[in-house]
Amino acid sequence: MNDLRPRLPSPLREAADDRFERHGIRLLLKRDDLIHPRLTGNKWRKLVPNLEAAGGRTVLTFGGAYSNHLRATAAAGRLLDLPTVGVVRGDELAGRPLNPSLARCAADGMRLHFVDRATYRRKADPDTLAAVLRSAAAENAYVVPEGGSNTLAVRGCRSLGEELRGHGGVDVAALACGTGGTLAGLAAGLGPGQRALGIPVLKGGFLGEEIRALQEEAFGGRRGEWRLDERFHFGGYARVPPELDAFAEDFERRHGLPVERLYVAKLLYGLVALAEEGAFPRGTTVAAVVTGRPFP
Repeated sequence: MNDLRPRLPSPLREAADDRFERHGIRLLLKRDDLIHPRLTGNKWRKLVPNLEAAGGRTVLTFGGAYSNHLRATAAAGRLLDLPTVGVVRGDELAGRPLNPSLARCAADGMRLHFVDRATYRRKADPDTLAAVLRSAAAENAYVVPEGGSNTLAVRGCRSLGEELRGHGGVDVAALACGTGGTLAGLAAGLGPGQRALGIPVLKGGFLGEEIRALQEEAFGGRRGEWRLDERFHFGGYARVPPELDAFAEDFERRHGLPVERLYVAKLLYGLVALAEEGAFPRGTTVAAVVTGRPFP
């Protein structure tokens, strides 16, 4: 795993911002996007334990047309000379030119296998999964779930909470959530009096149960104090309306931080809104976990 050597712990720096300071809130940025040049943030923490478990076998995983997880898996495969297969939701995409995200996956050597949306929804069913593996000619592959969230990934993300335990007086560790694995691990690693806040980037209200199940599988029960605020998904995954894009551009100017739009922008927008609402008591220190950066 030498090509995946990380920069750990990732930097934690102050972010002077009047939108927080006028409410007596201290904002820190946990720069997990700087862990590795190709596998940023939670993707590194979740993938590396699974890549080690794969033992050199082909790694097969799942994602949508703009999946950051697929891109990270493909990049890891290229770095390690490990075959990867990406099962992509939407067979109607197969005959079209690849979008920039999927094109990057292909350039990194990932073999793309498109399935219809009904099959994709049933991918956790053992018979459906077996059929997908056969159709992808990957019966012996090591399977990583969508978003990379499984027991190994959750345990890998516990280190993120451990790095924030008591560091800089952090009261709230906040991050954007897709499949919930990072939050499940983060919360488990935090210390007494600290709490985790998740901002889901998908709509649907299903994530709380997923996180509880992940913690049950990884740790035998709920760990840490955590909650979700489901109001800042902007219509769902990969939805970046002009309001959110303008907010991200402004944050970039204020802090010199490249703001990834699908996850990080929604997190930061949500934190500003919560500060304005008075959701954090005066004197609170909030650490915003920057889980990734914009892909070129």
